[in-house]
Amino acid sequence: MDYRSAQQQSEALREQINALRTELASVRAAIDPEPVNDYELTTVRGRVKLSSFFGDHDSLFVIHNMGESCNYCTLWADTINGFVEHLQNRAGVVLTSPDDPETQASLAASRGWRLPLACHAGTTLAEDLGYHRNGGWWPGVSVLKQTADGLVRVADTPFGSGDDFCGLWHLLALLPEGANGWQPQPQY
Repeated sequence: MDYRSAQQQSEALREQINALRTELASVRAAIDPEPVNDYELTTVRGRVKLSSFFGDHDSLFVIHNMGESCNYCTLWADTINGFVEHLQNRAGVVLTSPDDPETQASLAASRGWRLPLACHAGTTLAEDLGYHRNGGWWPGVSVLKQTADGLVRVADTPFGSGDDFCGLWHLLALLPEGANGWQPQPQY
């Protein structure tokens, strides 16, 4: 297929994808909020309530991360770290993982992360929100709201290879061979 024809076909597909995203946003807007416990998490500063991460906002992004053993989770955290200040202008943000606070802090320092971190080990946060199942941790994000009645979850989505939460996949997809089996590494 010649380049210009392929570009026209690509643009038509992008328009379909954008229409689906608009439809998805409508479905998410219709979700009934789900009550969430105000879990006590562990940080390098000690035990803190999940609600403390809202700061001055009524919304909170809870990033579900599998910890330092997952190169993909590190890639997502690297990506989110790149725009964390933009997120924090609109909502609170916390990255949770089963890693102890010292391990989290060490990984964050090595990656230059500015993300607030909390350990959810010893709580049922990941399990209750659907990010610990079949004996393993799962990556994703939950959006919580703080209401007069307590915390509620209003949206969530898992992370996966090629998703919308790491733009690197979309750049690699522009290569003629695509990602071609590429895997993130802890160091290059």
